[in-house]
Amino acid sequence: MVGDEEPAGLFDSGVPDTDGESTECGVQGAGAVSEEEEEEESLLKKLEISVSEAEKRSGKNAVNMQETYTAYLIETRMLETPSGGQNSLDCLWRRYSEFELLRNYLSVTYPFVVVPPLPEKRAEFVWHKLSADNMDPDFVERRRIGLENFLLRVASHPVLCHDKIFTSFLTQENGWKEAMNETGLQGKTDSRLKALSATFRVKNPDKRFTELKHYSDELQSVISHLLRVRARVADRLYGVYKVHGNYGRVFSEWSAIEKEMGDGLQSAGHHMDVYAASIDDILEEEEHYADQLKEYLFYAEALRAVCRKHELMQYDLELSALDLTSKKQQCEELATGTVRTFSIKGMTSKLFGQETPEQREAKIKLLEEQIEEGEEQLKLRNVESRDFVKDAWLEIDRFKEQKNQDLKEALINYAVMQISMCKKGIQVWTNAKECFSKM
Repeated sequence: MVGDEEPAGLFDSGVPDTDGESTECGVQGAGAVSEEEEEEESLLKKLEISVSEAEKRSGKNAVNMQETYTAYLIETRMLETPSGGQNSLDCLWRRYSEFELLRNYLSVTYPFVVVPPLPEKRAEFVWHKLSADNMDPDFVERRRIGLENFLLRVASHPVLCHDKIFTSFLTQENGWKEAMNETGLQGKTDSRLKALSATFRVKNPDKRFTELKHYSDELQSVISHLLRVRARVADRLYGVYKVHGNYGRVFSEWSAIEKEMGDGLQSAGHHMDVYAASIDDILEEEEHYADQLKEYLFYAEALRAVCRKHELMQYDLELSALDLTSKKQQCEELATGTVRTFSIKGMTSKLFGQETPEQREAKIKLLEEQIEEGEEQLKLRNVESRDFVKDAWLEIDRFKEQKNQDLKEALINYAVMQISMCKKGIQVWTNAKECFSKM
């Protein structure tokens, strides 16, 4: 059983390693794709995808109430032009709620995949000078970029990119929801209550998935703290820049009084004003780096979703094993006439008499059939569980490499931006010093 496997080690990134049987198996699972195959099979090799525009709209919702929402224009273009044809551009509009439906479908259909998260629906971890309104143009623009990134993540995934519902989401404005419902999505969706029950009632949890849950919690905690600190720093930085605006106003007013120093003071004031005004663009650029961190804040929940799915499978597996053991015991008691444990049926037999041999034979035959079915079901669930673990750890390995690369790039770019910003500050004061020295 899966829960009996030994836990793997941890990489320095905090993600459980995938050594042993999980990755060195000769036959790969459904989600197992090498890097070379991933490059060859990616939908992005065939299709160019972009979310090019956002538009504010008004309409009636499902309960016939007026609402305001944002629609996003998805553009797709085939990279390989058919012989004798033109490379046409396909366009369609989607709401954020439709992106949510698509992601929910992918999460349920591919439970072993760490499905890329959507950008936040409402702004969080923002410095207080920035609007948290989900209709704010700057926020809508960042969400447009996030939705495009989500589609590109899915289109580059070796498994998700081949899903027909996903391709119809990109190219078919009507009918894709009906096609999604025909897949039996509602029947596959596990209830939150069942998932919670599985979490507390699994007797032999896989230690690797337990470690993965702890890792996802730590990832979420660290990035949340980093985002809160960044918001506080941004607020202080805003104050520092606006102080330069006060300097600019003072120098300008001073220049009107001191005629001999007027030109120098006016020039210095101009440098201060330009520097103070630049903070809005700088902090807006910072928000894009914050969005890259937020993506991995939401990835933490995607990791936990994989863990919950494994717990449900393990819980069902243990219930099947327990039910099979119970039926075997009942069959043995009927065959030998010995009752090992207290039961209502045993008390009934003592009170109202024993069953006839024919009745006992019929019950034994029925139990033997149920035992045979139970053994087959248990075998299938064991295979399903092993395949899930194999595919999930290959997916975790892929996610780990992506995370390390993305966060490294984002933090380096953020540091470069900060260095550039400091150099501009030094240059402003150097220019101001030259103005003062000429007085």
